[in-house]
Amino acid sequence: MAMNNIRSLKSTLITKEAIVVMSQRAFSAGAKKKGGKGGAASDAPKASTLSKEVKSTTVVGANILKDGADPKVLPDAEYPDWLWQLLDKRPALSVLRRKSIETLPYEELKRFVKLDNRARIKENNSIKAKN
Repeated sequence: MAMNNIRSLKSTLITKEAIVVMSQRAFSAGAKKKGGKGGAASDAPKASTLSKEVKSTTVVGANILKDGADPKVLPDAEYPDWLWQLLDKRPALSVLRRKSIETLPYEELKRFVKLDNRARIKENNSIKAKN
């Protein structure tokens, strides 16, 4: 009987502590907004402190080293050819399915096989999940 009383006392204390924690304010009192009327001016985005010359000659924020500097932007001829092909749109699976497999170039055929396998795996997984 004494154990039951202790357990109920513990649960009552834990519940009261939870209520106290939940009823506390969720923001700090020291974080007051400075300034009076017309606070909208302070809400505007701040202008960048970097000059236009620095922005156009360096890749700002690309430095990952502690003592390094941001890398310089090189002329287009200095970069490898494959870099410019990364932005090209590749055909979707539905477009590849409409084409004849025999006439597809090797890269598109490889992409078709990869996307088709992925679609079949997803379909099989969804069928297994329903069972």
